[in-house]
Amino acid sequence: MTPTREQILAASAGWVAVLLNVVPGLGAGYLYQRRWRAYWITSAIATAWFVAGALLGQDADAAAEAQNQLVGLIGLLLLAGVSATEAGLAVKRVRENG
Repeated sequence: MTPTREQILAASAGWVAVLLNVVPGLGAGYLYQRRWRAYWITSAIATAWFVAGALLGQDADAAAEAQNQLVGLIGLLLLAGVSATEAGLAVKRVRENG
């Protein structure tokens, strides 16, 4: 018998999913949880962030370049934090419901 999506999620360690979404970032914890939709959404957001940063920083001078890099890093850290929190809450929600 094949386990359901909820059984797989409930069996996963929440702290591992959170750590994988923070340390390598970009939704690696979703791969651990086998949550493909959440992974692809996170990947699309990160890709859009990279593309937007590259397009907006094309003609930036040296002073603006450092600021652009800082904004880019903060955005990726924010994405990692949100995805880590969501991954941990998803495990908690599934375990409480079933």
